[in-house]
Amino acid sequence: MDCCDTKQSNHLDVVRFLKLSRRVYSKMIQNLIWALGYNILAIPAAAGVFAVWGFFLRPEIGALLMSLSTVIVVINALSLRKINLE
Repeated sequence: MDCCDTKQSNHLDVVRFLKLSRRVYSKMIQNLIWALGYNILAIPAAAGVFAVWGFFLRPEIGALLMSLSTVIVVINALSLRKINLE
């Protein structure tokens, strides 16, 4: 039995997969930028690097921002479910 006998092949699936891959790549870049921005700003602030200029970030606020960063990345990734591939 041939694989094509059981299921119909659709050439438009290639177009859908390309569209999906572009959106996934876009979300990956967005999540990378968000995480990079967080790591560049919030982690040094929580470590006291900006204390010279009078900016202090309490550890519990830093932990809250870290959790919020994770939630934002997950919500951004879950937004891929709303893609219309047609």
